[in-house]
Amino acid sequence: MGEAMNQSRQADESRQFLGHPWPLSTLFGMEVWERFSFYGMQAILLIYLYYESARGGLGIAESAAFGIVGAYGSSVYLATILGGWFADRVLGPERTLFYSGAIVMAGHVALALVPGVPGVTLGLCLVALGSGGVKATCAALVGSLYAPGSPKRDAGFSIFYLGINLGGFAGPLLTGYLQSSAGFHYGFGIAAIGMALGLIQYAFGRRHLAEAQRHPPMPLAAGEAKRYLFGAIVALALLAAALVFGWLRADTLTDVILGVIVVTTLAYFVVILRSARVSALERRRVLAFVPLFIASAVYWALYVQSYTVIVAFFDQRVDRQLDGWTIPVGWLTSVQALTIILLSGVFAWLWSRLGKRQPSSAAKFVIAMLVIGASFFGYLPWLGTDAVGMPLWVLVLLLLGFTVSELCLSPIGLSVTTRLAPRAMQTQMIALFYLSLSLGFAAGGRAGEWYTQRTEVVYFITLGTVSLIAGVLLALCLPAIRRASAGTE
Repeated sequence: MGEAMNQSRQADESRQFLGHPWPLSTLFGMEVWERFSFYGMQAILLIYLYYESARGGLGIAESAAFGIVGAYGSSVYLATILGGWFADRVLGPERTLFYSGAIVMAGHVALALVPGVPGVTLGLCLVALGSGGVKATCAALVGSLYAPGSPKRDAGFSIFYLGINLGGFAGPLLTGYLQSSAGFHYGFGIAAIGMALGLIQYAFGRRHLAEAQRHPPMPLAAGEAKRYLFGAIVALALLAAALVFGWLRADTLTDVILGVIVVTTLAYFVVILRSARVSALERRRVLAFVPLFIASAVYWALYVQSYTVIVAFFDQRVDRQLDGWTIPVGWLTSVQALTIILLSGVFAWLWSRLGKRQPSSAAKFVIAMLVIGASFFGYLPWLGTDAVGMPLWVLVLLLLGFTVSELCLSPIGLSVTTRLAPRAMQTQMIALFYLSLSLGFAAGGRAGEWYTQRTEVVYFITLGTVSLIAGVLLALCLPAIRRASAGTE
């Protein structure tokens, strides 16, 4: 029996998935279905919030809906801290990933079956909590498949990112179609089914992952569990008090979350930098990560506009007629995902082809900032009027700019984080990287609340200018980052 098991394990190790370790296929599949459900739901979330009840929505003011979507997206990435902690201290990355996926599915079921504000509240809380756990662990497990300094790492993360966008393409197509033809709750229901399929395929493939990933690398010491349980009870009590006394409302939600993220980010950096488990060399690498963290936060504050202001722009200002048929609003997310699918393989090939000659990870961040900044200026000719004037092909072209920038930053951000992370805190560093997304989504949602028809020209010019300035400042930091991160590229 033992010999048969060893032969099976050796066969697994010899198998390849697109030239990469076979377990990448299991993580790739999990990410496809989780993103199918996540982006499918998010594609119709904004219009569900601001559409009037006659069209099946909740009738919330558009500016408030922008803030809620930004706060929700921010909460997903804020929850990666909790997911990373459970992975490193309690369950291990592999089991945390599986249970988090189950929580995501429960959230989509709540959105599909529970009507009105209670369903949105319960559903978004569960999806945010579960997605945080998925994102913190899945990327860390991908990073564990590669030896330090492997030239295949960036390409592997680009393939993984392809899985994200395959799900991101298919999910909004189905949810958008069902929302427009049958109603919002049918769209949310197909998202729940997608997540269930993801859990099934992962259950069959999880045995291929390394045994070490099933155990926490820093398990809780005796007595620690009680202290953390007490802290959780206090946190829940404070949350309940904030709701009861009206401190946490729809109009204050984004500001509260922004404050929590800033405090959490500073605390997390202090904990990692002061940890006895972190060597002096690792500490310098964490410091090199700081400007990349800031650039990532600025980038995602800009990118989140594609889920808020640009969705409303697509709904109200873009000609969506195609031979007499109106393209569903939810399909905007699928268009974005399709452009990433078409280009992600090109970028994976490009980075592999260039090998040691490719730009550094930090330089790729600079490229991303400059490209997305230029994309915002492309909206200017169609601003300042209520007319439905922008042709669909122009919007698709502008979204290509978002795609190129995303492929230069998002998968590369995951890759560089796993390289710069201290050995004892791999998953928690992934969670810290996702805090930059959380900060960006919250700030971007807040910016969306300031968007009005009267000031939209200034709004788009400001976003484009901020991105270009951030790119130039990061470029000035490249020599220092290169010195501090020597040996990780």
